[in-house]
Amino acid sequence: MATDFTEETAIDAVAESFAATPDPRLRELLTSLARHLHAFVRETEPTIGEWQQAIDFLTATGHMCDDERQEFILLSDVFGISMLVETINNRKTAGATESTVLGPFHVVTSPRRELGDNIDLVGTGPQCVVEGRVLSVDGTPLPGAQIDVWQANDQGFYDVQQPDVQPRGNGRGLFTTGQDGAFWFRTIVPSHYPIPHDGPVGTLLEATRRHPYRPAHIHFIVTAPGHRPLTTHIFVAGSPYIESDAVFAVKKSLITEFTEVDDPALHDPERAARYGLTGPFRLATFDIVLQPQG
Repeated sequence: MATDFTEETAIDAVAESFAATPDPRLRELLTSLARHLHAFVRETEPTIGEWQQAIDFLTATGHMCDDERQEFILLSDVFGISMLVETINNRKTAGATESTVLGPFHVVTSPRRELGDNIDLVGTGPQCVVEGRVLSVDGTPLPGAQIDVWQANDQGFYDVQQPDVQPRGNGRGLFTTGQDGAFWFRTIVPSHYPIPHDGPVGTLLEATRRHPYRPAHIHFIVTAPGHRPLTTHIFVAGSPYIESDAVFAVKKSLITEFTEVDDPALHDPERAARYGLTGPFRLATFDIVLQPQG
């Protein structure tokens, strides 16, 4: 390894230090990362104070991470990196549903629910029904597909953010599609909300005069045998911030109308009975199309 460490030889010395890495992919990633970081430093020439500030920022970001919150995911989100990685890894075939970011509030085990169950356990906010089918790209229904859903409440908070207000599992559910690939569940129309901005990421947004808001949406992770898993959202059409999502996650194909049904008991009693709703509600219909593996 070179011992004459200068501005010109620095990156070659670091790259050489990774040369014996047994895993070729790890060697490729580390060497490329080092080259880009060195190029950034040489281009911007940070002061020692700026370098220390960056270290302090990353340290504070780590301190904000726990079982309920992942500040590094937020940091990745606001730089658009989460969406870029998601997009690269889910280049879709024609007709497949587009993917988007996981977000920082996914819980590994959502409560198992039956089709038609209400995932809203609090009873606030406008009533809503979400329905659709899970299909393969050739239009074949996918029975037995697993659909993990989670959302914020009508005040813009997830259950894990308000443990003293919302019961654990509020706004969450794990569903299995029927024989025709269909799914449906009851909930409330979620609100737009700010990403957590009481930590280092919020400080960064404030310093750059960026807002922290996300448009209203419902998260989905969908899996089916023989198909690629899909992480996506549906975005509430007309929601504030639909054109300026803080994490760059909106795709036009995922914007969904939440149509108002004024009086189902009067105009469509059969539908009202099926949904178990008697007052006005919103209806969102969204088919999810998965790509085959391979």
